[in-house]
Amino acid sequence: MIKKFILSGCLLFSLVSFAQQGTSSPYSYFGIGDVRYKGTAEMRSMAGIGVEQDSIHLNLDNPASFANLKLTVLSVGGSYATNKLKTSTQSASTQRSTLDYLAVGLPMGKLGFGFGLIPYSSVGYKVESIATDVSQNSKRFDGTGGLNKVFLGVGYKITPSLSLGADMHYNFGKIETSSLEFLSTIPVGTREMNSAVLSGFNFNAGLMYQTKISTKMNLYSSLNYSLESTITSNNTSNIATVLIDGDFNTSVVDAADDVVQTASMITPSKLTFGLGFGESKKWMLGAQFSSRNAAQWGNTYNSFSNLSFEKYQKISLGGYFIPNYNSFTSYTKRLVYRGGFKFEKTGLVINSQSINDVGLTLGIGFPVTGSFSNVNLGFELGKKGTTTTNLVQENYANFSLSLSLNDKWFEKRKFN
Repeated sequence: MIKKFILSGCLLFSLVSFAQQGTSSPYSYFGIGDVRYKGTAEMRSMAGIGVEQDSIHLNLDNPASFANLKLTVLSVGGSYATNKLKTSTQSASTQRSTLDYLAVGLPMGKLGFGFGLIPYSSVGYKVESIATDVSQNSKRFDGTGGLNKVFLGVGYKITPSLSLGADMHYNFGKIETSSLEFLSTIPVGTREMNSAVLSGFNFNAGLMYQTKISTKMNLYSSLNYSLESTITSNNTSNIATVLIDGDFNTSVVDAADDVVQTASMITPSKLTFGLGFGESKKWMLGAQFSSRNAAQWGNTYNSFSNLSFEKYQKISLGGYFIPNYNSFTSYTKRLVYRGGFKFEKTGLVINSQSINDVGLTLGIGFPVTGSFSNVNLGFELGKKGTTTTNLVQENYANFSLSLSLNDKWFEKRKFN
């Protein structure tokens, strides 16, 4: 059954991933946009923790995990997010629904393969500043697009306790922005439109190790290293004089020739280390730390004197609990309860203020009776940014849903 979902799911997901606007954050103006991929729904419900060698769930952050799969896994996830934006004087609310990832894992003995598509970051904002003083300029900023990743990875089980893996990501996408500036008393203004076509590769390597520390207790560990990579941005910019109607629609009066440039954005290497302990198929508690030096995300159209990038860091604490994995009499005892806490320094600094993200996560996994497939729900409540120094604070609530469909492929037929 899972095979029938693969082709149709890939086609549908590819179309939707290009069409959807995955964020409503004004901070998506900077760099490559708002990084919205936070892991699969199962991991996201534990604040991103992914240290256990799981045989029926995909871990897209560490390619060593593919070696531990026992069944073919199709994993697809989406989310619904509400976001309240506020400054020291104003507030607004937004909502959005997105598809977050589509991936397949294939076990082949000691080897395991994974491939899929991840809409990694999104640009989506519309900001207006209408001047009350007729002598001052009014402004309007719009942006759409983002960065997607197609990945292919392999994992190998060296021993029953130790696995290693590597994967390759091809990054591609397009970001389009426009800015409009005008006097409210004059229906003529200046509009600048920018288009950035993004492309590049990045590579990751990972290790996962687990061992027993007592009869029932296991120790879990995970190490992932992302190499420094470059994203090439082919930029096209155009400045025009436009007529503006009452709904801010524009028509070109006069336009300059397009300006074409090529820029390189550097993503430094990133190290993620996680450690956990627990009882297999019963409970697990873990901690994870990620660190990356300051990135060079400035592009020709979104680099400013009050903008800089600092070291990225993330600390996560989380885990899960299953009352009775093998219960035949109570379905609720087979549910997986998840939770976590995260603190993330996004690496973005505006007006000398670090933009941080703090959140609490909860989740629950529903096993599909008669199979190893499962449905997972997650909830995330958090705060990003600050209202100091004329910035925007985002108070968000995210709801995530994933399907992890498991099946056995490549079986020999007993009868022809």
